[in-house]
Amino acid sequence: MLARKAAFFAACLPVTIDERVIRLSAVKEPATPAAPQLPDGQRLDAAQLAEAFTLFARASEELSGAYNALQAQAAQLTERMNVLMGALPAGVVVLDSERRIVQCNRAARGLLGAGCEGEAWRSVQARFVATSTPGEVSLGEGAEARRLALSEAAVESGEEHIVLIHDVTDAHRMRLAAERNERLAAMGEMVAGLAHQLRTPLSAALLYTAGLAKPELPPADRERVAERAIERLRHLERLIGDMLRFARGDQLGRQSFGVCELLRELAHTLEPVARARRVRFVSRCDCDDYEVFGDRKALGGALTNLMENAIQISHEGGEVRVDVSLEGDELVCVVADDGPGIARAEQARVFEPFFTTRTDGTGLGLAIARDVARAHGGDVALASQPGRGATFTLTLPVHPPAGDAVPPTGDLFPHE
Repeated sequence: MLARKAAFFAACLPVTIDERVIRLSAVKEPATPAAPQLPDGQRLDAAQLAEAFTLFARASEELSGAYNALQAQAAQLTERMNVLMGALPAGVVVLDSERRIVQCNRAARGLLGAGCEGEAWRSVQARFVATSTPGEVSLGEGAEARRLALSEAAVESGEEHIVLIHDVTDAHRMRLAAERNERLAAMGEMVAGLAHQLRTPLSAALLYTAGLAKPELPPADRERVAERAIERLRHLERLIGDMLRFARGDQLGRQSFGVCELLRELAHTLEPVARARRVRFVSRCDCDDYEVFGDRKALGGALTNLMENAIQISHEGGEVRVDVSLEGDELVCVVADDGPGIARAEQARVFEPFFTTRTDGTGLGLAIARDVARAHGGDVALASQPGRGATFTLTLPVHPPAGDAVPPTGDLFPHE
């Protein structure tokens, strides 16, 4: 064996080895052929070769020791990582290049099931139910349903992806309770003003209907009084409806609908209202056939509130413009008028419940519009200068949530 090691080491060096120099008679092995001669004719003797081999063996041992130390460190890091993943409250799912689950921690198995490893991620997504909040889904039914927030990131060193699953059920319930308490507190603070707003149209309706009982009332006047009574009753009905929608903060069923189609319907309804006030109404939609998935009635009501406010505040001969477009990952609806504008002191209060500067206003239209936008992950912003009109901008997110976790039915996401 020593002869074989010497021959191997000699083959790695630019030296010649003569079989007559190294004689290991005790080992019955074939002699190693002599290596080519050095240009200067010099040869290494046995002592030099043994010293070189000793250095080589020492370097090999050091390399082996370093490799074993690295292996121990890697094992220690792997153990720490496994302990950390097991202790994390959030679920961690590792997907391979084919988007199959290759690894998950204890929290993920508790949410997705013990046998989720090896399952295709798309089949897991099929169990998710979309919510009105981008990036959040619901898993399960009834009281056992869990609200989950998903996010995904690619691993830089390979084709794997890591999906983080946060259970936000308790936070979601607390947020709903806080919003409801906020609405109820706002209603409690404004109950006196609300009673006045209810009494005014009700008193007017009673006054008009009392006049209908007079037999001497001419038919033309009777018809005019009846129309005014109906108008006051409708205003009362709208006020009560707005109050209930604001108090509940509930939303109706979600559905897929075209953005431009909704705008055309709203424009068809509001153009006669603007024409009656001699206000020019202009609408434009640059979204083509783009569709969103959300509460169509609630979003339509929010836009209607913004448009009606603009028409009501505009002077005769004024103009109201409505522009809807896609800007990056947002759907932007701009409602602008050239009316008197809103004073700076009032701009901070326009979204407060029951705040209004109009005698026939309920003070709930803008508050409801903002609540609807926020329930869909968006918001409503105001820009105004006194004497230069006002611009309300309703924005809605249209990008899918991170993690490619778009269920079969998603909220406000483009359908592909």
